[in-house]
Amino acid sequence: MTASTWPELERAAAGGDETVRALVNRHPMPYVDGRRVTFVYQGDADAVYLQHWVFGLSSRIPFRRLGATTWWQLTLDLPLRSRIEYKIGVARNGEETWLHDPLNARVAHDPFGGNSVVQVSGYAEPEWSFPLEQGPNGTVENWPLVSRVFHQVRDIRVYLPPRYRPNRRHRVLIVHDGDDYMRYSRLGAVLDNLTVRWEIPPLVVVLLNPAARLREYAADRRHAEFVVEEVLPAVEKRYPVISEPSARCLMGASFGGVAALSTAWYYPNTFDMLLLQSGSFAFTDIGQHQRGRVFDPVVEFMNQFRDQIGAPAKKIFMSCGVYESLIYENRSLAPLLQKHGLDVKFVESRDGHNWENWRDRLRDALTWLFPVPLWFYYE
Repeated sequence: MTASTWPELERAAAGGDETVRALVNRHPMPYVDGRRVTFVYQGDADAVYLQHWVFGLSSRIPFRRLGATTWWQLTLDLPLRSRIEYKIGVARNGEETWLHDPLNARVAHDPFGGNSVVQVSGYAEPEWSFPLEQGPNGTVENWPLVSRVFHQVRDIRVYLPPRYRPNRRHRVLIVHDGDDYMRYSRLGAVLDNLTVRWEIPPLVVVLLNPAARLREYAADRRHAEFVVEEVLPAVEKRYPVISEPSARCLMGASFGGVAALSTAWYYPNTFDMLLLQSGSFAFTDIGQHQRGRVFDPVVEFMNQFRDQIGAPAKKIFMSCGVYESLIYENRSLAPLLQKHGLDVKFVESRDGHNWENWRDRLRDALTWLFPVPLWFYYE
């Protein structure tokens, strides 16, 4: 994976710190030349590492000091069209700190603070994911729901599209980790763009946010009951939506993908569509799994599901990054679903387990699941 160094940087090192700085200031960092990517760090340190989340590579790849300077560099060959999140680990006096790359302004945010991002040649951030400058934009409503299942009040947030009409019935998309999708995957902007362009019909989108995510989303029957017997009836009573399975979709990423799949399986013939991104579909064919105790209920569910698939939905869109450890489980699940007669579209990307990977697949997913009826064009 390590490639030849950036020759111009090597020559600059002979001139000292300021010569290197002058070169670095002339180029966006990391320096990308086709497949070759050079990461640069400046500072006193005992060692510098690239900390990344590409499954299959050592998670700590060491930088090399440039001569007698305080600059460090690491050059890698990375696949074209890749998008990789990383931090820089700096070891000094027996302690190590993880940093956003000080020379790279591109940061992907997430609930844990975010990471620096390198985009290899051929990758481009999708233009349909940026907020519309002049609108129209959807709106988000918030209202309380007293949950009998969880014995507490849950806040329900609902996105209403730019072309929302109270006198027309709409299709329904229920999104697990809805607020995180809005914050970190620009879900609102994506929906606005696709709706305004008539790439999808106007959708009523329910944004679910759990109280105890790893428990509720781990194929918990209480969560399924909450969604189907409490949230869905309340939404259908409050908004003009189509009360038929053919107009309903469940969506989720990671553990949210497990929650979506298990809910549809526990309540067959309720949702005709599923949108599953990097689903944490851990299972075992023999022996014990190695993913920790939090996955125990997931593995129990997936082992049962793989033996008794049934018909949780008619159309299932799946996506996963090839740099994720979950790629094996997702690659094996897609053909198994197809073998049982389900209409499955499975998309891979050169990315990892993160919100921007999931953002970049949304157009492909939503336009496939929600094709615009021809009569929409002739309103």
